Amino acid sequence: MSAFAYRNGALHAEDVPLREIAAKYGTPCYIYSRAALTDAYHGFDAAFAEHAHLICYAVKANSNLAILNLFARLGSGFDIVSGGELARVLAAGGDPRKVVFSGVGKTATEIRDALNAGILCFNVESASELVRINQIAGELNKVAPISLRVNPDVDAKTHPYIATGLKESKFGVAYDDALALYRRARELKHVKIEGIDCHIGSQLTDVAPFAAAAERVIELVRHLRADGVLLSHIDLGGGLGVQYQAEENPPSIGAYAAAILKSVAGCSEKLLFEPGRFLTANAGVLLTRIEYLKRGEARNFAVVDSAMNDLMRPALYDAWHDIVPVLQAENHAETWEIVGPVCESGDFLGYQRRLAIHEGDLLVIRCTGAYGMSMSSNYNTRPRAAEIMVDGTAMHVIRKRETVPELFANEVLLP
Repeated sequence: MSAFAYRNGALHAEDVPLREIAAKYGTPCYIYSRAALTDAYHGFDAAFAEHAHLICYAVKANSNLAILNLFARLGSGFDIVSGGELARVLAAGGDPRKVVFSGVGKTATEIRDALNAGILCFNVESASELVRINQIAGELNKVAPISLRVNPDVDAKTHPYIATGLKESKFGVAYDDALALYRRARELKHVKIEGIDCHIGSQLTDVAPFAAAAERVIELVRHLRADGVLLSHIDLGGGLGVQYQAEENPPSIGAYAAAILKSVAGCSEKLLFEPGRFLTANAGVLLTRIEYLKRGEARNFAVVDSAMNDLMRPALYDAWHDIVPVLQAENHAETWEIVGPVCESGDFLGYQRRLAIHEGDLLVIRCTGAYGMSMSSNYNTRPRAAEIMVDGTAMHVIRKRETVPELFANEVLLP
């Protein structure tokens, strides 16, 4: 059952009416359900109960400290892609021994900080990065735990911006080069081979690419064993999709787990996973208010107080999010373009939506708990939204709304 549901015609987050949140905290604001976050984590964890595993939540999906802390308390590890994300995980109480560091452009400073923190593993994405990690670990008199992120050249059949497993991708080490690079890593004094990693993309709605990638990885694991390279873990990344619109049918967590476990049958290595969207997307909504209704000959526009700076996905990916009124109405619905006030023609949140609405009404943009707030910006000098966590009947401000003076507090005038 969704944590965001109508009761007597009014949309609630758990036991709190959304109009009450709007009245108390204003709009736009992101609203999350603690129960939905917890249930998603437990569901993923239970699906792999038969095999030793570690969930490493992909911080980039939503990096709010309260959400990171919640997952840490549930036992989660973390997948990071920057030094800033490492700092967030540590500030949220995350265990550095459960952190994997991905990303193609790790800086020397980020590598040092991760080594000093004692992370679980670096997911190495190039030969040059391997050399740099070995050098820095030597300077610190440490041994860096590493895995290679191997590009299995599997088509994830997702948006090209979030497909990461093809030959033309910037991510990972080419599959045919991986064995030689593992042999090279084995000769380095300041790295220790711990595992293998792959990640083929995001918002996948079919288990077949996951299974194909896992089988390619397991094939390489067998070659490594024959070569005397033994691994502690196999990291199969993330990317499991969620339902944004009715015609999308992503696999259940049970179907996903069954396909993965079949592919790794006979492997004793610990499995690592890097889910992000799957854990947070459906646990969050963006609450916004209609400022103006603007009827035209060709289109009708509903201008709301949230914009592309608050939710980038529609403008960036042409992503579809369900948009619904907070109060259900029985009056005649019309077709509206849901747009923001930012001075860009690409500033839209939804096209061709059938809604019965008035100026001042509240709308909810669903399934925005992932890549919503984490991708937001201050474009047009717009303060970023507040973030509210609902826990039963309780409301917690987990990020205060920014103020305009805060946006230029670090800027200075010329003398």
